[in-house]
Amino acid sequence: MGKLDGKVAVITGGGRGQGRAHAVRLAQEGADIVVCDITEQVASVPFATGRAGDLEQTVAEVEKLDRRCVAIEADVRSTADMQRLADTAMSEFGRIDFLLANAGILSLSDTTWDLTDEQWDDMIDINLTGVFKACRAVVPHIRAGGNGGSIVITSSIAGLKGVAGCTHYTAAKHGIVGLMRTLARELAPERIRVNTLHPTGVDSPMSNNDFFPGWLDENKELGDAMRGNLMPVDAMPMGDVSDVVAFLCSDESKWITGVTLPVDAGFLLK
Repeated sequence: MGKLDGKVAVITGGGRGQGRAHAVRLAQEGADIVVCDITEQVASVPFATGRAGDLEQTVAEVEKLDRRCVAIEADVRSTADMQRLADTAMSEFGRIDFLLANAGILSLSDTTWDLTDEQWDDMIDINLTGVFKACRAVVPHIRAGGNGGSIVITSSIAGLKGVAGCTHYTAAKHGIVGLMRTLARELAPERIRVNTLHPTGVDSPMSNNDFFPGWLDENKELGDAMRGNLMPVDAMPMGDVSDVVAFLCSDESKWITGVTLPVDAGFLLK
């Protein structure tokens, strides 16, 4: 028996990285999974984003655990795609209990005034507006179930602290905290919890790639500001973040809502 037996989770950005790790962790606790992702490059991101085969790999890893996983190619920037994601979950499983609004990108700029329109627009469209569109499509189905539920929105340490070198990322990650707090107030009477998760650096494709470590080394002052957890870990294993996600979806967190939860190895104490 798992903590989430009989439940259904919808996960955006589930093709790779933290999204895939979350899908596997919730499946270990008995949940069935619906994931979406894109399989094309976001032009303003200087390292690989979605790729063909990502979603199939997530499905395979969940199915090894004897849970069902339905994957669709869908873009959080698209209202129609998010509605199709919610409709797919309902047609396949007849319920939605959890939404993990996880899809996100990262790009970098030495200063705010060096940012291009394309960098700003892609970041806000995916990391902020995309979270809103996913919530707008999925929340009515969680409400209709009448069983409560949990929404976990992936923010960042940059959602609680100004981080030089990524103004647009910081603005988007702060923005979803406001969205979370409003949703938490609206949904509390229906026992639907809404929280944001604020990890430090995670060993995922977003930071473990050919571009990001080199950029940190070349921009030493900014790199030093971004690095350096107080606890002895550099890039946190993805599964450690997924353990917290599983807790926020379980009944163990049934009275936790409206919380900005750092999983940061002490980074924010600096």
